[in-house]
Amino acid sequence: MELSGGWTLALLLAALSALLGLLAGQRRRRRKTGRLPAGPPPLPLLGNLLQLDPRAMHRSLEKLSQKYGPVYTIHLGSLPCVVLCGYQAVKEALVDQADDFSDRGEFPVFYRFTQGNGIAFSNGDKWKVLRRFALQTLKNFGMGRSSVEERIQEEAQCLVREFRKTGGAPFNPINLVCRAVSNVICSVVFGNRFDYEDADFLTLLDHFNENFKIMSSFWGELYNIFPRFMDLLPGPHQQIFRNFEKLRQFIAERVRRHQESIDPSDPRDFIDCFLIRMEQEKQDPLSHFHTETLVMTTHNLFFGGTETTSTTLRYSFLILMKYPEVAAQVHQEIDQVIGHERAPCLADRKLMPYTDAVIYEIQRFISILPMGLPRAVTRDTPFRDFLLPKGTNVIPLLSSVHYDPSQFKDPDSFNPANFLDEKNAFKSSDAFMPFAPGKRICLGAGLARMEIFLFLTTLLQHFAFRPLVAPAEIDLAPQCTGLGNIPPPFEFQVLPRQP
Repeated sequence: MELSGGWTLALLLAALSALLGLLAGQRRRRRKTGRLPAGPPPLPLLGNLLQLDPRAMHRSLEKLSQKYGPVYTIHLGSLPCVVLCGYQAVKEALVDQADDFSDRGEFPVFYRFTQGNGIAFSNGDKWKVLRRFALQTLKNFGMGRSSVEERIQEEAQCLVREFRKTGGAPFNPINLVCRAVSNVICSVVFGNRFDYEDADFLTLLDHFNENFKIMSSFWGELYNIFPRFMDLLPGPHQQIFRNFEKLRQFIAERVRRHQESIDPSDPRDFIDCFLIRMEQEKQDPLSHFHTETLVMTTHNLFFGGTETTSTTLRYSFLILMKYPEVAAQVHQEIDQVIGHERAPCLADRKLMPYTDAVIYEIQRFISILPMGLPRAVTRDTPFRDFLLPKGTNVIPLLSSVHYDPSQFKDPDSFNPANFLDEKNAFKSSDAFMPFAPGKRICLGAGLARMEIFLFLTTLLQHFAFRPLVAPAEIDLAPQCTGLGNIPPPFEFQVLPRQP
């Protein structure tokens, strides 16, 4: 690969990092003895960065696996990471040895903000306690039950009304979709939804969208490799932390309001339950329940419950417009099973195998988090013929699972038949991993599945999506790829369907 301007900056940062290390005593990475898998020989300080395409790092990692096998070591700067490529390697690690691979790996762009608090980026006992508490609390507030289904249905109808207001004029759906999806998790975490025109709410969602985009760009990747020096340099990455601070302030203000009005005998939402637990354990110096952990856990739930689902829905619109024959079959199934007189419900899903297959195939095809979030091993871990020292960073290439030809026929093509059997009944696949498998599966995975089905079928019940260009001209390539695959910006028309 040619030396791009981005990697030229990486070279400069590597040199400066070396100088800083000599002057200030660089923090040593874990280098315990072990038998790491072979990989491309790294350069000093830069590691293997020049062998990676910053525009699609997961594709570069997949390509390297063709030479070094499904399990190999890559060096991101001075940090060695074990790459897992393909269904079998990811399954053996994250599912078959789930406990050994259950720690969160190094992710500096988030650690600077969370400091290891919250659920998504904590480890050890803190992570286990917080996760157990969050799962039980979310379940108590309807996660996976009819009460949260009703909330999604209500929000889907709000989105239908907003789409109808466009009157068939072209528009970009990003803001409306983010508002609807975010309101579902808001009702669980904050105890209320927000009006679509609420200025604070709109600003908050702008920060989420901007952060997800920057963290999925070259700047976000560069920060994770050279965090100490990127902290000192101007650039788009600095906006991430300004946005994070505004998000922290927003959540902290909601926590303060809850503290003023809480009734311990009648908790209203997740924040109330956390505050009650804080009070119960206030005399315990080892308690993981304190204000900063509450703020970060709330942020994790809020961010996780908004970005991936809203991004998946936007990609769904693009794909259905690019493949109108698929949209036509989904419309037909909706008309046959649901009709036009009532709202879609989750019970419809088992009667709609084609629609279900389309939704699964969309998630497989876009592979929303292509490299997953980094893992780390919890102890010195034997894996295949290797010995991974405790703390070794692990990159599970989820995109390589979703595009594994041993699991999916013609994986580079969009084909709902990947999730249909010979009788056109729905069939799942163990290689379907949009929410990451194992102990670190996304807390909101069940909620996301409900939302994607209910939002998409409700919108398709009422509207036909019309692109502004010919379907063949619709480009599904992400506008940037890193933490996530970000769909290209687009406008479309939604035209009312006739009963």
